[in-house]
Amino acid sequence: MSKINFSSGLLLFSFLFLVNSSSFSQNTDSVFISKIYKSALTQGNSYEDLRQLCKDVGARLSGSAEADMAVEWGFQKLKSYNFDTVYKQEIKVPHWERGTKESAWLKLQDGKLLKLNILALGGSIGTNGLIKAELLIVNSLEELKKMPKSKVNGKIVLINQRMEDNVIHSFQAYGGCFPIRKSGAVEGARLGAVAVLIRSLSLGENDFPHTGTMQYNDSVGKIAAGAISTNDADKIALLTKNNAKSEIWLEMDCRFYEDKISYNVIGEMWGKNRNEIITFGGHLDSWDAGEGAHDDGAGIAHSIEALRLLKSQNYKPKHTLRCVLFMNEENGNRGGETYATWTKARNEIQIAALESDRGGFSPRGFDIESENAEMIHKFEVLFEQMIPFGLSVFAKGHSGVDVGPLGDEYENITMFGFVPDSQRYFDFHHSANDVFENVNKRELELGCAAIASWLYLIDKYI
Repeated sequence: MSKINFSSGLLLFSFLFLVNSSSFSQNTDSVFISKIYKSALTQGNSYEDLRQLCKDVGARLSGSAEADMAVEWGFQKLKSYNFDTVYKQEIKVPHWERGTKESAWLKLQDGKLLKLNILALGGSIGTNGLIKAELLIVNSLEELKKMPKSKVNGKIVLINQRMEDNVIHSFQAYGGCFPIRKSGAVEGARLGAVAVLIRSLSLGENDFPHTGTMQYNDSVGKIAAGAISTNDADKIALLTKNNAKSEIWLEMDCRFYEDKISYNVIGEMWGKNRNEIITFGGHLDSWDAGEGAHDDGAGIAHSIEALRLLKSQNYKPKHTLRCVLFMNEENGNRGGETYATWTKARNEIQIAALESDRGGFSPRGFDIESENAEMIHKFEVLFEQMIPFGLSVFAKGHSGVDVGPLGDEYENITMFGFVPDSQRYFDFHHSANDVFENVNKRELELGCAAIASWLYLIDKYI
């Protein structure tokens, strides 16, 4: 039998100690995470919190009375959970209203009418009464850009560009079509169009039009912009396929008002290193159609409940865990921008940030936004502890609009985006179909547990 010298024995002992310590730590973490999941699924508050936000407050467009009430609701809700501190952060938000309900019709050459399901795009101007013009259909934004002005001038353009249904990740399909909503009115105005309509950014076939923010260019005249439902876009294409002339009659009453005072709402559990912050949250505002249940009521419920779950387990964080209910993600991101500059001015150390803004569906994992390969690898290893709880997605990607400005202020910050199953998300996104009833209670609770557990691991090991 060979002998082990003292130095070799010490090395072996140290290795075995580290292995055993790591195994013990992982077992301890697994037990703690299991308690989080059990609490979320059997004693959770997230579904009732979401019901209150959707039903007792309603849709919450920045600048509206409902947005004001959402701030008050969020403040009182965070206070009710007895976190270490709860406060409001003042911001200024844009105030746009769609006014009286939009109306639009397709008038065929034989005089027949088709009433259209339409929503003004967020930030659009109004039509100043009922307007009518010949319809021009294009199948993509690129097709419109290549057209001669003589063919577009004086017409109402329908950009009937479909979201690609042959891609696995629905947000990829959304990104491919987002420019038609953002820039359609500008490109139409360049060529003399009097208004632009777009096919709603949805993979579903239904009668719900989907709104969302759009932009103007100061060097180009402004024209009205709206979205029609996917079903209506298909009907129009079918009814006009023989190139017979048809008209769109359209009225929208949108208008802007002066910027308005609003607030981010913040709740904290203080850590041992109080000035080292882990920021997480969702956005309190929503579009004015529906109730903003998936976008982003679910993210608000996730974030509040994640902090509550950790507190309920008597967890003592190493860093300060800060839950932020951001205001004005949908049409300005004033909340995210103000928060980032505020933290920098306070000389805070922002350790990490996480956002939930992709709906309340079954959790799949997290995207990581970082340029630090060493840090990415560290979190990849850490994420392995989440796999037994049904999470499998962990890859470089997008964190979120609200936490994004932190990346401009803190060069080395690591940011995460919560990734739920997204296949049904664009059935509801920015439409009247985004209501509380379309959020599944268990799926929402599983998301809360996943976020609370990941925050726990980040706080413990970063």
